[in-house]
Amino acid sequence: MDMTPIDPRIVNATSVKASNSEDAETNDSEPKSLTITSASSDPKMFTLPWDLPLAEWPDDLLVNLPRGISRHVVRFVRVGSHIYAMKEITRPIAEREYETLRQLEKIDVPAVKPIAVVTGRHSKNGEELEAMLVTEHLKFSLPYRALFARNLRDDTAQRLIDALAVLLVRLHLIGFYWGDVSLSNVLFLRDADEFAAFLVDAETGELYPKLTDGQREYDIDLARTNIIGELMDLNSGNLLPSGVDEVEVGNRLVNRYHSLWSALTDVETFKPDEMWKIEKRVNKLNELGFDVDELEMTTTEDGSRVNVHPRVVDAGYASRKLLRLTGLDVQENQARRLLNDIEAYRMSTWRQNEDPEIVATDWMREVFEPTVRMIPPEYRSQIEPAQFFHEVLTHRWYLGEKMGHDVPMATATQSYIDQYLKDYRIDTQVMRAINMDADAGVVDDTATYGDNSSITGGVDGDGTNGKGRVVVGVANAAQPDDDSDEDDQDASVWAQDVSGKQD
Repeated sequence: MDMTPIDPRIVNATSVKASNSEDAETNDSEPKSLTITSASSDPKMFTLPWDLPLAEWPDDLLVNLPRGISRHVVRFVRVGSHIYAMKEITRPIAEREYETLRQLEKIDVPAVKPIAVVTGRHSKNGEELEAMLVTEHLKFSLPYRALFARNLRDDTAQRLIDALAVLLVRLHLIGFYWGDVSLSNVLFLRDADEFAAFLVDAETGELYPKLTDGQREYDIDLARTNIIGELMDLNSGNLLPSGVDEVEVGNRLVNRYHSLWSALTDVETFKPDEMWKIEKRVNKLNELGFDVDELEMTTTEDGSRVNVHPRVVDAGYASRKLLRLTGLDVQENQARRLLNDIEAYRMSTWRQNEDPEIVATDWMREVFEPTVRMIPPEYRSQIEPAQFFHEVLTHRWYLGEKMGHDVPMATATQSYIDQYLKDYRIDTQVMRAINMDADAGVVDDTATYGDNSSITGGVDGDGTNGKGRVVVGVANAAQPDDDSDEDDQDASVWAQDVSGKQD
């Protein structure tokens, strides 16, 4: 048995403890009084109409953002200056998901931020209401259905899959078994020409010191199945580009995952005079966006070969470097693009020998800040500054190629604003259709989860319960019965904005 300890940062990450089989009978009902366990100290949380079912909350509290297809009632609510996603769900599952998200937050995993879990809700007539999980919206992000509701490049599905593969590898590296991998349970942020994926649904997840191969492969196989189904659903609604093969995209997830996992975890063997290959391996991992904490090197008995096993600690190599230089906290591919522009600025100003921090500070003042200040006020909540800067750089390159000479940055920025920024909107009718589809997927939680006896079970060495279904503590609560093929589409509901430039 692997006795590797769980990352100490997640120990006691939250005071909320989900119910288990031993006390399920006593904990099944809601508390007698309203209880808000919150990671936020916002007093406005107490002023919300907790005595009303979420579907009946007044419109003046709600924010019109795209919601994914969900088995639960989900709404975006403005609380002071914040926008929160509210999900109405059974108490054991709400408490457990809040706890899991808090654990992931402690170790800086790409996931939505948990704000509170609200229990003990009762109507004015004394009727028990379901608990509420509250998370913070992920600013500038979009659910996959909202992305495909617009005219996108044919390779958008592949780019989303690549982002999901990276997220799944990151989760598996830290010992997180997901149990319900799908496009619906992810939010996507634009990251230069690619996307970054964030987990938004942790109902079925569980942290382990280390995952078995069986657990990892179950996640991968389930992801492939769900993705193919989701893309077929898009295709039936004429939302998928005609050149996309749903099965091929599903297979791409499997191939991309295994390729990345191999690059990050395989042991390589070199001759003693080939030690330069070690640096090449580390550089390759950095290019993939991962930091290497240490290298474990052992020699064969005869000393003729050296075995090298890297210990990868986290993604975000470029973004952390940019953060150190400029204080900008952006996505990985955005960071690479900005670092390249800083280097171009350094070369063009003949400052190759100057301190990088000083050069980066001047670049911020002379190049980056004047550019992003040109974003019109009405678009500042719709496009991330780093993404805007990246797209202006791309537009400037095309302008220069067309005109045969360099174009001033301010000129390129205004040209981009005039020609493309208006595309960062979504049609009102499309928005209405997306949210109508989301509400149409809501079902009764009792039918979904059954009684509390369904949330327990033993785990075999391969991560299954011996019947081919994964059982991870109370995580099994969110899995359908054995004879049901219903997918959990508690979808991407933590987006801040519906807008996005056409790719």
